[in-house]
Amino acid sequence: FSFSPLQYTRVWIPDPDEVWRSAEIIKDYKEGDKSLQLKLEDETLYEYPINLQGNELPFLRNPDILVGQNDLTALSYLHEPAVLHNLKVRFLESNHIYTYCGIVLVAINPYEQLPIYEQDVIYAYSGQNMGDMDPHIFAVAEEAYKQMARDEKNQSIIVSGESGAGKTVSAKYAMRFFATVGGSASETNIEAKVLASSPIMEAIGNAKTTRNDNSSRFGKYIQIGFDKEYHIIGANMRTYLLEKSRVVFQAEDERNYHIFYQLCASSSLPEFKELGLTCAEDFFYTSQGGDTSIDGVDDADDFEKTRHAFTLLGVKESHQMTIFRIIAAILHLGNLEIQGERDGEACSVSGEDEHLSSFCSLLGVEQSQMQHWLCHRKLVTTAETYVKSMTLHQVVNARNALAKHIYAQLFSWIVQHVNKALHSTVGQHSFIGVLDIYGFETFEVNSFEQFCINYANEKLQQQFNSHVFKLEQEEYMKEGIPWTLIDFYDNQPCIDLIEAKLGILDLLDEECKVPKGTDQNWVQKLYDRHAASQHFQKPRMSNTSFIVLHFADKVEYQSEGFLEKNRDTVYEEQINILKASKYQMVADLFQEEGAVPAAALRKGTPRIKVRSASPAFKAANKEHRKTVGHQFRNSLQLLMETLNATTPHYVRCIKPNDEKLPFKFDPKRAVQQLRACGVLETIRISAAGFPSRWSYPDFFDRYRVLMNKRDLSKNDKKQICQTLLEDLIKDPDKFQFGRTKIFFRAGQVAYLEKLRADKFRAATIMIQKTVRGWLQRAKYQRLRRATLALQRYARGHLARRLYENLRRTRAAIILQKQYRMVRMRRAFLRVRNATITIQAFARGMFVRRIYRQMLMEHKATILQKFARGWLARVRLRRARAAAVVLQCHWRRLQARRQLKALRIEARSAQHLKKLNIGMENKVVQLQRKVDEQNKENKLLNEQLSMLTSAHSSEVEKLKKELQEYQQSQRGEGNQLLSLQEEMERLRMELERAHGEREVMEDSHGKERDLLRKRISDLEEENTLLKQEKEELNSRILCQSEDEFARNTVEENIQLKKELEEDRSRYQNLIKEYASLEQRYDRLMDEITIIKQTPGHRRNPSNQSSLESDSNNPSICTSEIGDTEDVIQQVEEIGMEKAAMDMTLFLKLQKRVRELELERKKLQTQLEKKEQESKKSQVVETKTEATSEHEDFAYNSLKRQELESENKKLKNELNELRKAIADHATQNNSSNNVQDSYNLLLNQLKSANEELEVRKEEVLILRSQIMKAAQQKETGKNMERISSSAGWPSSDRPIDQEDAIEAYQGVCETNRLLEEQLQNQRREHEEEMEALKNQVDSMQEELEKQQQALLQTLQLSPEVQVELGLQQEITRLTNENLDLKELLEKLENNEKKLKKQLKIYMKKVQDFEASQTVVPVERRSHKRNMQVAVQRKEKDFQGMLEYYKEDEPLLIRNLITDLKPQAVSATVPCLPAYILFMCIRHADYINDDQKVHSLLTSTINGIKKVLKKHHDDFEMTSFWLANTCRLLHCLKQYSGEEAFMTQNTAKQNEHCLKNFDLTEYRQVLGHLSIQNYQQLINIAEGILQPMIVSAVLENESIQGLSSVKPMGYRKYSSNSGEGDNSYSLDEMIRQLNSFHSIMCDQGLDPEIIQQVFKQLFYMINAVALNNLLLRKDVCSWSTGMQLRFNISQLEEWLRGKNLQQSGAAQTLEPLIQAAQLLQLKKKTSEDAEAICSLCTSLTTQQIVKILNLYTPVNEFEERVTVAFIRNIQKQLQERNDPPQLLLDFKHMFPVLFPFNPSAITMDSIHLPASLNLDFLNKV
Repeated sequence: FSFSPLQYTRVWIPDPDEVWRSAEIIKDYKEGDKSLQLKLEDETLYEYPINLQGNELPFLRNPDILVGQNDLTALSYLHEPAVLHNLKVRFLESNHIYTYCGIVLVAINPYEQLPIYEQDVIYAYSGQNMGDMDPHIFAVAEEAYKQMARDEKNQSIIVSGESGAGKTVSAKYAMRFFATVGGSASETNIEAKVLASSPIMEAIGNAKTTRNDNSSRFGKYIQIGFDKEYHIIGANMRTYLLEKSRVVFQAEDERNYHIFYQLCASSSLPEFKELGLTCAEDFFYTSQGGDTSIDGVDDADDFEKTRHAFTLLGVKESHQMTIFRIIAAILHLGNLEIQGERDGEACSVSGEDEHLSSFCSLLGVEQSQMQHWLCHRKLVTTAETYVKSMTLHQVVNARNALAKHIYAQLFSWIVQHVNKALHSTVGQHSFIGVLDIYGFETFEVNSFEQFCINYANEKLQQQFNSHVFKLEQEEYMKEGIPWTLIDFYDNQPCIDLIEAKLGILDLLDEECKVPKGTDQNWVQKLYDRHAASQHFQKPRMSNTSFIVLHFADKVEYQSEGFLEKNRDTVYEEQINILKASKYQMVADLFQEEGAVPAAALRKGTPRIKVRSASPAFKAANKEHRKTVGHQFRNSLQLLMETLNATTPHYVRCIKPNDEKLPFKFDPKRAVQQLRACGVLETIRISAAGFPSRWSYPDFFDRYRVLMNKRDLSKNDKKQICQTLLEDLIKDPDKFQFGRTKIFFRAGQVAYLEKLRADKFRAATIMIQKTVRGWLQRAKYQRLRRATLALQRYARGHLARRLYENLRRTRAAIILQKQYRMVRMRRAFLRVRNATITIQAFARGMFVRRIYRQMLMEHKATILQKFARGWLARVRLRRARAAAVVLQCHWRRLQARRQLKALRIEARSAQHLKKLNIGMENKVVQLQRKVDEQNKENKLLNEQLSMLTSAHSSEVEKLKKELQEYQQSQRGEGNQLLSLQEEMERLRMELERAHGEREVMEDSHGKERDLLRKRISDLEEENTLLKQEKEELNSRILCQSEDEFARNTVEENIQLKKELEEDRSRYQNLIKEYASLEQRYDRLMDEITIIKQTPGHRRNPSNQSSLESDSNNPSICTSEIGDTEDVIQQVEEIGMEKAAMDMTLFLKLQKRVRELELERKKLQTQLEKKEQESKKSQVVETKTEATSEHEDFAYNSLKRQELESENKKLKNELNELRKAIADHATQNNSSNNVQDSYNLLLNQLKSANEELEVRKEEVLILRSQIMKAAQQKETGKNMERISSSAGWPSSDRPIDQEDAIEAYQGVCETNRLLEEQLQNQRREHEEEMEALKNQVDSMQEELEKQQQALLQTLQLSPEVQVELGLQQEITRLTNENLDLKELLEKLENNEKKLKKQLKIYMKKVQDFEASQTVVPVERRSHKRNMQVAVQRKEKDFQGMLEYYKEDEPLLIRNLITDLKPQAVSATVPCLPAYILFMCIRHADYINDDQKVHSLLTSTINGIKKVLKKHHDDFEMTSFWLANTCRLLHCLKQYSGEEAFMTQNTAKQNEHCLKNFDLTEYRQVLGHLSIQNYQQLINIAEGILQPMIVSAVLENESIQGLSSVKPMGYRKYSSNSGEGDNSYSLDEMIRQLNSFHSIMCDQGLDPEIIQQVFKQLFYMINAVALNNLLLRKDVCSWSTGMQLRFNISQLEEWLRGKNLQQSGAAQTLEPLIQAAQLLQLKKKTSEDAEAICSLCTSLTTQQIVKILNLYTPVNEFEERVTVAFIRNIQKQLQERNDPPQLLLDFKHMFPVLFPFNPSAITMDSIHLPASLNLDFLNKV
C-alpha cells in the first residue's frame, strides 16, 4: 500500500510472538526517512525500518468502528493483521465463534458448550436471509436449503479444518438443522435415522488424539436427499481414508477407536460374557497410548447410545452381536503370544493360547488352520507351491495387517448397512451434501497418510479458488463493471506433480509392481524425474525423503512405508480361513463380491469407499488389485465431480489453541490455519479488486452529511452519489459505479469515514460553543434572581423574629403566675390525701382483727360436727357388714340344700319323661311323613340290600355288646344314673361352650370399647394438635403480619402461574388431540379413497370421522350404573373416542385402582375361608373315620345331611361376605363394623336354632327308617333285640339306639357349635386386625403430622405460613376430590332415575298417542305458510321445530355453506342462537336422540368448516364467536343457579327442562379451545413476516439510524431477494383488521384481549430473538427507533381499550432491551442501573446484547470486556433459565369466562337469506 504516513496514524507491524502488533505513528513521515517513529500499545517507542521502493510499508489499521464486523470483507483495509485482529476481538471479547469471510464461514472451536444450538435458534434462522443474522452454521445451512428450493440445484457444505477444530460437530449441527427444517412428511422418521448415524460413525471412526478427544479419523460426504416438497426422504454416506493403522498402534496419550473401549466398559453385561473381554488395559491394541479413559466421557453410556442407534437404523440383534464378536476377536488377536524359534527365523503360536481360542471361536474359524497360517505363508511358482515359515517380524506384521483388514471390512459393512437404512424408495428430487473432511496437515514425520490428505486439500483448494474467482466475476459482470484479470494462486502445477502421468502417485504405483521395489528406489526416481519442478525439492541432509511445496506450506515426506501402505498386503491363506467361517456375516465380509464396499484407510493401509454400492477391489489377490493411491485418486476425482455439480458453501474450522482451553486464542496457530484453509487467499482475491461495496440508498444515508444543499435537492440519489464521489476522490480508479452498487478499492471507505468524522467533529464544536454560551447566560440570570430572593427573605425573617420575641415575653409572665398557683395547690392536696389514707388503714386493721377471731370459732364448730358424724358412720358400717356376712352364709347353706334336691329330682324318670314329651310330638308328626316316603323306601331298600352283610356283622357285635352291657348293668337305677351323668356332662360342656362364647363376646366388647376409646383419644389428641397448630399459625400470623402482607401478592401470582401452567398443559393436550384427530381424518379419507369402487355407496353428508368427539358424551348421558359399566363402555367405544373426557378417565383410573385393592382383599379372605372349610372337612372326615364301627347306613345318611347343611352354611357365608363387603365399601367407621358384627351374631344364632331343630328331625326320621328296614330284614331277631333292649323299670320302653343317636346328635351339635365359635373367633380376630391396621394408619398419619409440625416450627415464619397454606391446599384438594366422587355417584343415580322417568314418560306418551291416532304432524307440515306465521306470532316461545330428515339441510345451510357476510347485518352470533332454539324444542319434547344428533352434527360441521378454512382468519373468528355463544347459551339456560343470576324472568322461562348437557358443554369448550388455537396460528402466520421489518428495521424516525459498511453476505443476500419490507403502519393496519373482524362478529371482549396478548407476546419474542442474533441492529439509534415503535404499539392498545389485557406487559423484555441499548455502559453505576432495570431479561440475554452492541459513529464507545464481566458478576445470583431465545411458539392458556346474553330467544328474527323455511316457530 502506498500512502503518506502522518502522525497519529495506526498501523500493524510484525511481531515474533503475537504475529502482528498494533502501533501508532508519533511523527510525520518526511521524504528520505529510513524509518517510522512508532509507539506501541504498551507506550514503548519503536523504530520501524521501511523501504518505499520495495513496498514494505506497514499495514494500516481499520477504524475502531469497523472492528468486530460480522463479515471480514466489510473491513476497509483487507489484509492478514486486520483479519486476525477482527477474529480475535470477536472470539475473546464478544465470545462470537462464527465470522463470515466472503462466502466462507470461519468457525473457531470454543472448547466449551454454548447455548446457541437450541431448537429456538434453528427456528430463528429458518427462513432468514444469510446476511441479516449473525454468522452461524445454521445460517449457512439455511442458505443452502433456500438455494436448493429456489434454484432447484443441489448444494454442498464443505467443512474442513485441522483435527480438533470442530469439523464433525459443525457437520452434525448442519445435519440437525436439515432434519428439523426439512422433517420428513411421512411416518418413516428418516431425519431421526440420519441423526442416529452420527453416534455409530463416531464409535467406529472417531478416536482420542493429542489434539482432540473425539477426532474423526476418516472423511465422509453425506448426501441428504429431499423430495419435491423439500422434505427429507433419505441419505447416503461416502467415506474416505479411514486410519486403519490406529487399530494396531496408538501414540502416547492417544486411544484406539471408541468402540473398543465402549465394548470393554460393557463387558460385564450378561450378553457379552461369551466375548471373554475384560478392561481395556488388558489388551495390547487398546493400551499402547497409556490412559484408556477420557475425562467427562462414560464409555458404557456411549455404548448404550451406539446400540440404540444400531437398533434405530434397523440392524438386527444377531448382526449387532456378530459385530461385537468381530471387534472382540480383534482385541484377542492383538494379545496372541508369538514364540520365536531358530534365532527368529521361524515362529509359532501355542495351541493352548486362550486368546487364540477366543479369536477362533468368536469368528467361527478352525483353530488349527489359523494357528498354522499365522506363522507360515504360501509361495506359488510356475512349477510348484512352497510353504515357508515367517520370521517374528513378519508374523507380527501379518497379524497386524489381518487385524486392520478385518476392521476395515467391518467398517465398510457398517457403512453399507447405514446407507441401506437411510435409503429411500421415493425418487430423490435434490440433495444437500455435507463434506466433513480433514484439513491440511504437517507433522514432524509425514508419511503416506499425510500425503493423501494434503493431496485432497490441494484439489479442494483449487475448487475453492475457482469458485471464489467465478463469484467475483459474476458480481462484476452483473453490475456492469469492467472486468480485469485478478492474479490469484493457481495450484494446478502442484496437482500435476502428484497425479499427472509419471507423477508421484504414478511412479509409486509403478514401483509397487516391481517385484523387489523399495522406497529408496522410488525416491531416487522422484529425484531424477521432478528435480526441476518448482513444487518439488530434495532435502539437503536426506536421501529417503522429499519436499512438496503445497499451497499452504511446504511439507517434507519420509518415504519409509510408502510402498507397503500403497500395496495394502494381506495374505490370501488367512483370508480364505475367514471366508470359511461358520458365521455367515463373517464369511460375507471377505467374499469377492461387488457388494462389499471399499473402504479407505488413513494411517496404515488405507482403502477408499467411493459409493456404498460401487464394486470393491479384491482384498486377497495381490496381483489383480488396484493400489490404495490409485483408488484414492479415483474417489477424489468422483468427489470433485460431485462438488463441481453442486453449489458449494464453505465452513473453515479453526483450532484456537493446542491445549484445548476454552476461549484462549493463539495468534500463531490461528494464522497458520487461516493460511492453510484459504481464508487469506479469499481476502487477497477480494482485496485485489473492489472489496468495499455500497448500495446507492445506503451510501446516500451514510454520507449525506458530506453533501451540500444544492445536491440534496435533487431526486436522483444515484446522480447525487456520483457527484459527491467525483468531488471527494480525485482518482477515478479508486471507485466504480455499478447498476445498483458503488465499488471501492481498499482504503477508500476509511477515507470517506475520516471525512465524515471531520464534518461531524466541526459540527460538534459549533454545537458545543453555542450550548456553552447559552449555559453561561442562563447561569448569570439564575444567580441574579437568587440574590434578590435571598434579600427579600432575610428582611422578612428579621421582622418576624422581633415579633416573636415580644409575644414570648408576655406568654412567660402568664405561665409563671399559673405555675406558682398550681404548685401550692398540689402541696395542700398531697397532705390531705396522706391523712385520709392513714385513717382508713388504721380502721381497717381493727375490723379485720375482730373478723378473724369470729371466723376461727366458726370453723372449730364445723370441724367438731364433721368428726362426730364420721365416727358414728364408721360404727354403723361395721355393724352392717357383719350382718351381711351372716346373711350370706345362711343363704348359701339354703341354696346348697335346694341344689341337692333339684339334682335328685333331675335324675328321676319323671323329669326325663318331661323332656321327651316334645320328641313324642315330633315322632307323631314324622310318622305321618313316613307314609309319604314309602316310595323312597324302594331306593333305600336297594342300598340296604347292598349293606346287609355289614348289618349282620354289626348286629352280632351289638348282641355281644348288649350281653356284656346286661351283665355289667343289672339294675335300672345304675343305667339311668350313667345316662343322667352323661347327659349332665354334655350339658356342662354345652354351658361351658356358652360361657366361652359369652367370654369371647365380653372380650370382644371390651377390646372394641378399648379401641373406640383409643380412637377417641387419638381424635382428641388430633383435635388438640389441630388447635395447637391453629394457635401457632395464628401466633405466627400475628408475628409476621407485615411480611405476610408483602408475600401474599407473590403467592397469589405464583398460584396464578401454576393455574395457568395446568391450564396450558390441559389445552396442549386438547391441541395434541386435535392434531391427532386431523391426522386420523386424513388417514380415514385416504383409506376411503383407496377402498372406493365405482359401485360403492356414498356416506351420509353428516357422517365423518369426527364422530368420535360427538359420540363421546354418550358415556355420561347413558345409563352408566357403576364404575365397571363405565369401564366396559370405554373399552367398547375405544380410547380414541373416549379421549375427549380426560377427567372421566382420571376418575375411572382411580376407581379401578380402588376396586383392584378391594378385589385383592376379598380374594385373600376367600382363600382363608376356603382353607378353613377344607380343614373343617378334614376334621369331619377324621371324626367319621373314628366312628366307622357304628352303623354304616346311619353314617351315610348323616353324611348326606351334613353335606346339605354345609351347602347351606356356605350360602349363608357368601351372603355374609357380601353384606360385610357392602358395609365395608360404604363406610369403614367403627359403627358399621359393629353393625356387621351384630348382623353376623344374629344370623349365627338363628342358624344354630334351625340346625338343632333339623338335627332332631333327621335323627327321629332315620331311627324310624332303620326300624322299618330291620323289621323287614331280620324280623324276629330285631324284635328280640328290641325287647331285650327295653328299660326294665319304665312304663314305655326306650330304644337303646335312640339313646345312642341322641348322644351322638348332642356330640355333633357340640362340634358344630365349636366350629361356629372358632369361625366367630377367627372373624373377630380379622376385625381386630382391621381395626388395629386402621389405628396404625391413624398413628402414622398423626406421627407424620407431628413431624411436619416440628419441621414447620423450626422454619422461619414466612416458610411456616407458606407450608401451612400448601398443606391446607392439599387437604382441601383431597376433600374436594372425595366430594367430587360423591357428587358424581349422586349424579349417576340421578341420571339413572331420570332415564327411567324418561322411559316411563315415553311409554305414557306412546300410550296416549295410540289412544288418539290422528295424523296431525303431516297435515301441519303441509299447511299454508301464512297460517303458520300468524299462529307463531301469537305465542312464540323461542323454540324452533324441525323434522329429523331436515337435520342435514339445517347443518348445511347454517354451518357448512354459511358465509360470515350473510349474517353480518343481523344479530351477532345468530347461528348459535338458532341452534340453541332447535335444542330447546328437542328438550321441550323430551327427545334425547334428537338432542344428541343435533349437537353431534353441529360439532362435526364446525370442525369440517374449520378444517376447510384452516387459513381464513375471518371464518375461524366467526365460528369461535358462535361456538362460545352456543356454550354461553347452554350455561345461561341450563337451570343452574350459578348461571342464572343475570337472567330476566322471561329468560328463566326459556331454561332447559329435561336434559343436563354438561358433557356437551365440556366438548364445546374443547372445540372453542381448538378454534382459538387455530385463530392464533393464522394471525401469527400473517404477522410474523412483518415483525422484524416493521419493529426493528422500519425507520419511523427519519434520519436517526445510519448505515454501516456491509460485507459480502449482506449485499449478496439482499441482491437475491425482493423487497419484502413492511412498515409499522402496515402492521398496525393488520392489527386493526383483526380487531374489527373479531368485534363485528361478536367475539367476547375477554377473548379478544387474550388474542392480542398472545399476538403481542409473539411480536415481542420474534423481535427480541432477532435482536439477539443480529449485530447490525444492536446500536443506540436502533434502541431509540425500537422504543418509538413500541410506544406506537402501546398507543394502539390504549386506543382500542386493550390496556387491561396484559398485552403491554408482554412487550416488557423488548422495552428493556431498547432501554439497554440507550443506557450508558461505562461505569459501575451504569452496571447497577442496568441490573436493576433489566429485570425481564435473563443474564444471557443482557450479556448477549452487550456483546453485540456496535457503535454506529466513532464518537460512541464500545462496551468494554470489564464492564460485561461486572454485569455478569452482579447478575450471577439470578436463577435465570439457560436458554437464550424466547419460545415464540409458547401459547398462554385461554379462559372462556361466562358472558350471558341479554337477548331473549323469542325476539330473534330469522332472515330469509339463510334458507331456513323448514324451521317452524313454536
